Amino acid sequence: MIGTMPDPADWQVWIQGYLDFCRIEKGLSFNTIEAYRRDLEDFAAWWRTQEAAQELDARVAARYADWLRSRQFNSRSVARRLSALRGFFAWLIREGKLGRDPTEGLKTPRGWRKLPHYLTLAQIEALLEAPDKKTPTGLRDWAMIHLLYASGLRVSELCQLQLSDLNDELGVVRVSGKGGKQRLVPVGRAALEALSAYLEQGRPQLLGRRSSPYLFVTARGKPITRQGFWKALATHALRAGLPQRVWPHVLRHSFATHLLEGGADLRSVQAMLGHADISTTQIYTHVVRSRLRQTLDEHHPRA
Repeated sequence: MIGTMPDPADWQVWIQGYLDFCRIEKGLSFNTIEAYRRDLEDFAAWWRTQEAAQELDARVAARYADWLRSRQFNSRSVARRLSALRGFFAWLIREGKLGRDPTEGLKTPRGWRKLPHYLTLAQIEALLEAPDKKTPTGLRDWAMIHLLYASGLRVSELCQLQLSDLNDELGVVRVSGKGGKQRLVPVGRAALEALSAYLEQGRPQLLGRRSSPYLFVTARGKPITRQGFWKALATHALRAGLPQRVWPHVLRHSFATHLLEGGADLRSVQAMLGHADISTTQIYTHVVRSRLRQTLDEHHPRA
């Protein structure tokens, strides 16, 4: 069991073992696993800087939390790093390498949750008009923006879509979300028309004589990456004259917010977004209430 400071090589073995467990047993995404890797390696590096070898106990965990705060990490960042440590220590206990969780009893900081940033309907329309639909990449970007706003997909889910995932007759798309969980998400007529134009004109020009199972491809015939779409979306937002920075998750936020404003029930929105816990979806109800408050303040004569 862990006592005093273990050898750095042991840390790497333990961290990799835990990450393999997260990937194989828990089915976590690549991005989540890489975030865990960074957090755990940062903790190991911090512990190696301590003046003397010491027991891995609650005092160490508390000092680490204090150190994070001293580095001006916000409450959410501290909470995320401590959560990664808790999962890691729980796994070490099950593996017989640790006798007790040093983070047991350590309070997780709770900060204010920022309201999701979203676009207005007018801004969505301006963004959809920005891509040059006379070019194959413009048709692709137009279809991707349409589909993101119509379905609320995560950008990683969007880029991983394959041709077989789209059923235009039923008007649904099959999505592989976090943890490998699949869900069917309905797609509106406007997005289906944009997808049809892309599939008939843009995609064949991008692929040439090549083939690909992926729905959205580049001029090299490869699936478009998250980073590639981020850059394309930022360019279109600038061309549309939007006053703020736009990234793919903003369209997901806009999808959920506009649905709730239109009267959709929270459970349906949760299912379409692929949230495991409805408390994650409830943040959008705060957005709607905030907008109603703003409307009252701006337009009521005695507000």
